[in-house]
Amino acid sequence: MPASTTHKRGDRAQHLAEALRFSIVSGELSPGVPLRQEELARRYETSRIPVREALRLLQAQGLVHLEPNKGAVVAPLDAAELRENTEMREAAEVLALRTALPHLSNAQIDEAAAIQDEIEASDVSEYGRLNKSFHMTLYGPCDRPRLLEHIAGLHDIAERYLGVALSQLDYVSRSSSEHRGILDACYARDAEAAITLTSRHILDAGRSLEQFLVRS
Repeated sequence: MPASTTHKRGDRAQHLAEALRFSIVSGELSPGVPLRQEELARRYETSRIPVREALRLLQAQGLVHLEPNKGAVVAPLDAAELRENTEMREAAEVLALRTALPHLSNAQIDEAAAIQDEIEASDVSEYGRLNKSFHMTLYGPCDRPRLLEHIAGLHDIAERYLGVALSQLDYVSRSSSEHRGILDACYARDAEAAITLTSRHILDAGRSLEQFLVRS
């Protein structure tokens, strides 16, 4: 098969995965909904091959379950998965911030502050993307590409749960206040305060949402 054909098919799969991911994270596609390859191919006017590849990408992100003899379904919201994700995020992001802080410039903190301004001015549908960008901007100077890739993947999984927090727990104002505190500590070069606030920010949000899921 020509390389150009393979590349185009990969692009189609990536675009399709992004479209489906948005539908899952936004709640348009509910947990447990079947994702039939034939229907998706018709809907997105493509063949089943990029659909199958897109579903595998989403499976790797924890958004889709591929069940033997049943096909693909939207993954359920699971309190245990959320707890594990929260614990992994806290450990990885504290390490990234601790390593980044000695190299973090005012210009980079300004960039994160500008993203926070955008969070406060944007629709909640943009929160997940911007929240990830805020944190990754502060962690960037850690110069640990595999660690950053790991954190980015955890944020992708967490975004779906954040969608519930945004709609049910009035989370944006609380999160924004906590982000401002982290920024102030970074500007002040108070490493321990920045690390403590980041740890608390991640863990408290995870616990609140886990409690909500267990009650629901």
